[in-house]
Amino acid sequence: MAETVEIPLKELKNWLEEEASSILEPIKAEGMSLLKNTEDKLEDLGDSCGKLLEDSENEMLKSSPKTYRRARIAYKFARDVLETIDEVEIPDSMTYGSLQTLCGGLERTFATIERERVRGFRQISPYFIFARRRFDGALRKALDSFKELRDFSLHGYTRARAVEDSSIMIDRLLESLNELDEIEKRKRLVDSRREIVEKKIDEAGQKIASIRSRDEVSELGQVREEIEKLEKAVKFSLRYLQKPFLKFYKLVQGPGYRLALDETKKLYQYMRNPFEALATEEKGHPQLRRILLEMENAMAKGKLKLKRNRLRKAQEQVNDILNKNSLTALHENSSEAFSKRQQLLSSEAVAVSKRTWAKLEEYLNRLQKRKKLADSRVAVLERRYKAELENIESQRKELENAVQEITEKRMKITL
Repeated sequence: MAETVEIPLKELKNWLEEEASSILEPIKAEGMSLLKNTEDKLEDLGDSCGKLLEDSENEMLKSSPKTYRRARIAYKFARDVLETIDEVEIPDSMTYGSLQTLCGGLERTFATIERERVRGFRQISPYFIFARRRFDGALRKALDSFKELRDFSLHGYTRARAVEDSSIMIDRLLESLNELDEIEKRKRLVDSRREIVEKKIDEAGQKIASIRSRDEVSELGQVREEIEKLEKAVKFSLRYLQKPFLKFYKLVQGPGYRLALDETKKLYQYMRNPFEALATEEKGHPQLRRILLEMENAMAKGKLKLKRNRLRKAQEQVNDILNKNSLTALHENSSEAFSKRQQLLSSEAVAVSKRTWAKLEEYLNRLQKRKKLADSRVAVLERRYKAELENIESQRKELENAVQEITEKRMKITL
């Protein structure tokens, strides 16, 4: 098995040129010879146009009515063809791209000249016969030279083109590596900024934790936890009265039943926030008692109608509250917790802590949004980096195969 040649990518172009020099030199020499031949034939064609210009100009000077118009046409034809030939640019060096560009240009040039020839020669015939023959001979030789050059570009230049294509692939792979470096740099920059944001998030979290640990704030947190439990307990203890409360409230809003304004407001509060309604009652929760007595009265008069099962449960709960004092302990605990929370909220220390806390929370939210954006950008860059790596590996393998085919040597390209 042939030994594998390992070449760094940056050295590959020079190495390939040295390896392929024995292939390229004869091809380039043949191509340059064909280019020179084509250029010479175009010059010969231009000379034939020059001769036609001279002949037609001399004929016009004679001012013969028979030949003047045809001489003027011949003069214009020769001048136009010369201008068309002058637009052809023969490259100083040869590449596949320049060769294809030249062949395409020459094909259009000869097509234009042929159209002009058909139209012009028809009008100037039978005069200038020698000049026309000279032109036709030069045009035929120029076309033959062009066909040789075109055949060479399609077939003879194949191996040289393979070397040029490989050189282009090398440049493209180098560009891909540069792009990979740029992606990595941007990713490191975003990562660095994200780390700074994460550090600030940690600092803000520590400050918030410090505020939470202060005596007043800690106590307020404990009171709030207690109130959450009490809210559930109050809601549970009044669970069978929520529907009757709603129906009774609608009843007292109409003309059919009257309830004192204070009791009406309290009834609405029991519907919206049972805990606060009970906690703000006086000892013995007298407003709730009056509301329940009025509800019983409305039930007895048939003005507050409930389904049998719902009515039974509501009556049992009303009886427990009015006659068994089932809410006494809950009312005392709720009043004490509510009062304690109000006292703590009104203290200057808690107010300062709350303001500081609120600012920190707002700052923390902004930082978390910035981190989320940074996370998203890092994810995008990581996907681009991975895709570029796969693209580079694909290009590397394609380049190895191309170089191996040119040099007939096993290749490994290091990046």
